[in-house]
Amino acid sequence: MGSDGDGEGQRKDKGRRKWVAVSPIARPLAGKRLSKRTLKIVRRENKQLKRGVKEVVKAVRKGQKGLCVIAGDISPIDVITHLPILCEEADVPYIYVPSKEDLGGAAVQKRPACCMLVLPEPLKGEVSAEEKAKFKEDFDDVIKEVRILASSFF
Repeated sequence: MGSDGDGEGQRKDKGRRKWVAVSPIARPLAGKRLSKRTLKIVRRENKQLKRGVKEVVKAVRKGQKGLCVIAGDISPIDVITHLPILCEEADVPYIYVPSKEDLGGAAVQKRPACCMLVLPEPLKGEVSAEEKAKFKEDFDDVIKEVRILASSFF
């Protein structure tokens, strides 16, 4: 027989497991607050996402700018080891989040995702000016925090 607190203990344990499974090369790694804000940006705009390694690499090589979000618990890690170098050469900020399941869930898909590129402008379709301004403000704040975190890392 469990008490009411058992569910909370299981949630905390699951949260700890996310951070333990993170690869040692996943740097700069977003903290809880920055991770939550980054995933919120991913969740908000599905029209502005490139999902998966192949799409992200193609977009970065074509010169599209945005924020590259990479999952830190990918196995084998060789799948994504070239992404940070590619992003640095193209001057695209990147950040690692602890869980591929959370990243996939934020993009409203059932499968886990290893990386995504969040673009500042929608590829097609129209977005209201109010939504666009709110997204731009949040996007710029996250980009600024990512750049600060990356500069302190190097």
